[in-house]
Amino acid sequence: MQFSQHMCEELDLILKFPMDSMMQGLKVHQDAEPALVEAAKRLFEKGIIDQKDGGYLTDLGLDLAEHAQTLQSALKS
Repeated sequence: MQFSQHMCEELDLILKFPMDSMMQGLKVHQDAEPALVEAAKRLFEKGIIDQKDGGYLTDLGLDLAEHAQTLQSALKS
């Protein structure tokens, strides 16, 4: 199975979350790129972030972000 465009957009958004502090999140403004706004909504529906416009990563989101960073690092090499 290949990554769909939606999956890539969601992964890109997950990688934007700061990982150095659990007290930091992000906000996706409604005037942001439509694909980014929709990716945030999908991540919220999947329980990966705690607000439909960003917020914080959930426990699942944190786990996925760590894996996404590992994958990104491995593919950069």
